[in-house]
Amino acid sequence: MRVMVFMKSAGASDVSLEPTPEMQETFAAMDRFTEELVAAGVFVAAAGLKNTADAKRVVFDGAARTVVDGPFAETSDLVAGFAIWEVKDMDEAMAWAKRCPNPMAGESEIEIRPFYEAADLVEFITPEELATPRTGERGKLGVA
Repeated sequence: MRVMVFMKSAGASDVSLEPTPEMQETFAAMDRFTEELVAAGVFVAAAGLKNTADAKRVVFDGAARTVVDGPFAETSDLVAGFAIWEVKDMDEAMAWAKRCPNPMAGESEIEIRPFYEAADLVEFITPEELATPRTGERGKLGVA
């Protein structure tokens, strides 16, 4: 099972800061943790995200589209980074998440959500589409 691991933003993570010794230690701890994930065959991908001053949102209302420029005020709804893990089940994902170093100074939060897999979508796609890998293609549903 693949899961997306969201490192939620925590106030200061959405502003540009000069590196502090604490930030450097956090990055080093996360690097060590990522090395453990790689060694265990769990790690698929990960990246940190720039702050929302560089972001845009598209707001949909029926056929209308409105672009909103960052920065965005409500930091509790923002994601500072993500990882994709391949685990056997949600229990394994939670066990890894509990071992993760705190990604932010002070209180922070990690959210874990499973991906839809092809088998979850059988009622929406044909057996032929299920048998055709979509990796690297822009498929009907983007199912890998």
